[in-house]
Amino acid sequence: MTLSRPLPAGPGTAPGPGPGPDPDAGPPLVSVRGLRIATTGGTPLVHGVDLDLVAGATVGIVGESGSGKTLTAMAVAGLLPRGVAVTGGRIAVDGRDVTVRSPAERRALLRDTFGVVFQNPAVSLNPRLTIGRQLREALPDADRRSRARAWRRSLELLEHVGVPRAAQRLRAYPHELSGGLNQRVVIATAIARDPRVLVADEATTALDVSVQQQVLDLLDRLRDELRLGVLLVSHDIGVIADRAGQVVVMQDGAVVERGGTGAVLDRPREGYTRRLLAAVPRLDVPSPAGPPADAPVLLAGRGLVRDFPVAGRRGTRLRAVDHVDITLRAGQALGVVGESGSGKTTLARILVGIDPGHGGTLTAFGGPVTGRVPARRRLLRRVQYVFQDPYAALDPRQTVAESIAEPIELAGTRDQRDRVPGRVAELLDDVQLARDLGGRRPHELSGGQRQRVVIARALALEPDVLIADEPVSALDLSVQAGVLDLLARLRAERDLTYLVISHDLAVVRGLCTDVLVLHDGVEIEQGPTDDVFTAPAAGYTRRLLDAVPGRSRQGSPPELHPAIPRKDNP
Repeated sequence: MTLSRPLPAGPGTAPGPGPGPDPDAGPPLVSVRGLRIATTGGTPLVHGVDLDLVAGATVGIVGESGSGKTLTAMAVAGLLPRGVAVTGGRIAVDGRDVTVRSPAERRALLRDTFGVVFQNPAVSLNPRLTIGRQLREALPDADRRSRARAWRRSLELLEHVGVPRAAQRLRAYPHELSGGLNQRVVIATAIARDPRVLVADEATTALDVSVQQQVLDLLDRLRDELRLGVLLVSHDIGVIADRAGQVVVMQDGAVVERGGTGAVLDRPREGYTRRLLAAVPRLDVPSPAGPPADAPVLLAGRGLVRDFPVAGRRGTRLRAVDHVDITLRAGQALGVVGESGSGKTTLARILVGIDPGHGGTLTAFGGPVTGRVPARRRLLRRVQYVFQDPYAALDPRQTVAESIAEPIELAGTRDQRDRVPGRVAELLDDVQLARDLGGRRPHELSGGQRQRVVIARALALEPDVLIADEPVSALDLSVQAGVLDLLARLRAERDLTYLVISHDLAVVRGLCTDVLVLHDGVEIEQGPTDDVFTAPAAGYTRRLLDAVPGRSRQGSPPELHPAIPRKDNP
């Protein structure tokens, strides 16, 4: 591909993590000094942030929700949301202070300097427009005026970001592409105007590990080939460890630590940084012990099959689960891992009785599960589901107490209903939530609190099995650690059995006794988690493990300062 901005002479940055500022790179592309951001009502959000970004380097900004990392990046790119504004400090691009320029000058300068890759490609792309139409809209005016020229340029962009069958994809709609391909399209639109800086805001959070690795490799390649400065925003310390040469750690709108990535992550000075690192799930920890071999079988599937029709291709079906065998024993915690589309969630829906499947047999608690409604209702009472998105799983009109009480009231007798308030209070205690939160609604809770409410509701009918579908993927590190500790404690105290679906292999290593690896609906391997993760028999499993960000850096976790307890903020 020939880009409209030629590459500079001389070697680029070596692939992999940005090595930090190149002494020969010249002045910073972006220099931020004393940045302050507040709402239009005067509430301060970001306080005095400094950072520099040079050509060919990656700077990572890491922190939890509310730390100000995304607001800082969006302020630099001129994309702050309505109701939020820069109230002080200086943002210079190529030495030109954009904060003192007219709105028109500022928009022109930022438009030609920055490309932005957002977290969710499904939101970034218009579902009603083809990929080609959306790329054309992102092109400079000179390329957009000619249909033929716009087509050629869009084709070049898709090929450059590694989209296979690029000409065919230009005619496709976003829903016809995978999440990884859609994120590549978003990156193509971000570089369509030949920017000098790429801002990636949680660009791989929603992707599985292998697709995440491909997208991060692509960002590294574009950085090196085009001499871009990359501002990488993430709550995933593994991603920052792998890809950024410099790191800025933020908390409550302020920078608490900065420096070379290796120095900060290997020898953190600040307690907050140490707490973040201590909360990272690790691949090098032993998994919990499994149940005895003669533990009773609670759920068992043999030859399970599920097909789905393919949209727009009449008579064509996609096999999502392909003759999978699975056994879940009392006291077991079975992790199901694999890439997006591997059949993890479909398999779980069959086991819980939500999806009848198209083949195979399912037995639960010693008896067959048929397609008849009573049998499936009995199964659903003893097997409960913890969904990935706690906000979508809760009725926004109900209070916390009403959400937890609902399954008890629907399934219980009149005598049991009379004891509902006391039972709700007990469940709030079990998931370590204050009882006075029972009167609040979901939007008044944090993400970690909402997930605890979902777990409390799943426990309301005292199930034998919990199926947890990506239970911590949307949570910050310290909140995630608290929820994982909660799940481990509940399993021990209540003798619960878990089926845990996750794309985070480190979560599965720490929580699950056994693991099942799926690929394209087919079982790749299955066994004790320690055995599979330390000596995988299948090449696919080894590739999944190799793709985990930050794996090469996992040694002993940094020692916590004795005066600073581990933070577990629900």
